[in-house]
Amino acid sequence: MSMIAAFYSNKSVLITGATGFLGKVLMEKLFRTSPHLKVIYILVRPKSGQTLQERVFQILNSKLFEKVKEVCPNVHEKIRPISADLNQRDFAISKEDMQELLSCTNIIFHCAATVRFDAHLREAVQLNVIATQQLLLMASQMPKLEAFIHISTAFSNCNLSHIDEVIYPCPVEPRKIIDSMEWLDDSIIDEITPKLIGDRPNTYTYTKALGEMVVQQESGNLNVAIVRPSIVGATWQEPFPGWVDNLNGPSGLIIAAGKGFLRSIKATPMAVADLIPVDTVVNLTIAVGWYTAVHRPKSTLIYHSTSGNLNPCNWYKMGLQVLATIEKIPFESAFRRPNADFTTNNFTTQYWNAVSHRAPAIIYDFYLRLTGRKPRMLKLMNRLLRTISMLEYFINHSWEWSTNNTEMLLSELSPEDQRVFNFDVRQLNWLEYIENYVLGVKKYLLKEDLAGIPKAKQHLKRLRNIHYLFNTALFLIVWRLLIARSQMARNIWFFIVSFCYKFISYFRASSTLKV
Repeated sequence: MSMIAAFYSNKSVLITGATGFLGKVLMEKLFRTSPHLKVIYILVRPKSGQTLQERVFQILNSKLFEKVKEVCPNVHEKIRPISADLNQRDFAISKEDMQELLSCTNIIFHCAATVRFDAHLREAVQLNVIATQQLLLMASQMPKLEAFIHISTAFSNCNLSHIDEVIYPCPVEPRKIIDSMEWLDDSIIDEITPKLIGDRPNTYTYTKALGEMVVQQESGNLNVAIVRPSIVGATWQEPFPGWVDNLNGPSGLIIAAGKGFLRSIKATPMAVADLIPVDTVVNLTIAVGWYTAVHRPKSTLIYHSTSGNLNPCNWYKMGLQVLATIEKIPFESAFRRPNADFTTNNFTTQYWNAVSHRAPAIIYDFYLRLTGRKPRMLKLMNRLLRTISMLEYFINHSWEWSTNNTEMLLSELSPEDQRVFNFDVRQLNWLEYIENYVLGVKKYLLKEDLAGIPKAKQHLKRLRNIHYLFNTALFLIVWRLLIARSQMARNIWFFIVSFCYKFISYFRASSTLKV
């Protein structure tokens, strides 16, 4: 029997961020492997027109929980939603709910965070730093608490090329940042943000680093561990391959390529695509919770959930596999057939890509207006380009993460636990995983029927040349303007025309002689 699964039986677990991608998969795995688990408390932000219990049923109605309902039919009775708002003091939790949490919780998995790369610094500090601080304060008042597991990111220290399993200090102490957010207005915060984040690319990575410092400084006597996943993608094996429910990271790029919106991207082809399946992260997280509670390490251990150093795959290979799968199984309403095009990083390329991406969207919106439908393509394209611009930093760099603690933990598991809670990324077959990922995006995220593949192929065939036709027309227009304004361009044009005429004449003459 699995020691880890047995450990979680009769435990009361608190999960923040349980309505998010990682939180849902974590909750599913806990219930499926430990059906005798006592209760999972989830912090849920109130929504107008929807009760907390309705939110729970909405989560459980997902295909993700189908297997759980077989092994744990009363799963809905074991999820205890707590009305909470991480933006408020004490999370705006009622006195009765707070008392229950403080007196009953055994394990905390802190998954909640803002993952928006472009979040305002005030918002990012509130959700990634202050909320962590407040949760630690709550945890210090829980007499039955056995472990506090904080989910960070492998990119919290992306300003370094080699990252060890240690907490790196930020130049400004977290408490000073927290205090300053209370009295600085937004304009001043906007002004100082670039100086604070330094050589990090955004507020997300910066505040996640601050959050780790808060865990280190304010955990007191708690048994604490930190898990740092890299780019979290669709499920690898559990509960079934390819499940995904959000547009973050590769999922958005896959949709953009499949729909034909994405023709090229600025990337370093040989850069390592450090993608990690969500079920791998969850298995590691659950194992870390067990190890931290049972073995009680003397210091805070950090575990990297990454793939690049153990089973690397670069962006070029990944992109080819995505496109190969899309060719076999195209998405409905695709705009054009995608192709692999890794562009160079310069202003001309940026400008040309922006024009060539947006122009077909403008044309398509014009067509929608003519047919009496609401134009939407340009808005989608602008959103896509903004998302890609925020991802460019991560697809143009490679990092090395040490995984000593992760490998140590794997060696501590019994063969049964290594099977049930597998986080050995060396076993991952990338070609198979990416194909399942693309299928999962189509099936679970876009809700497209696989039976519609022939129709989608016809649609691709009919519309695949729109982009090329536009680029040809744009090139001819630009060249015509150059000819009108530049003598050198005219000379080149006349030379090309003359050369082509002479070549055709020579070819005809040769053919006549042969006859």
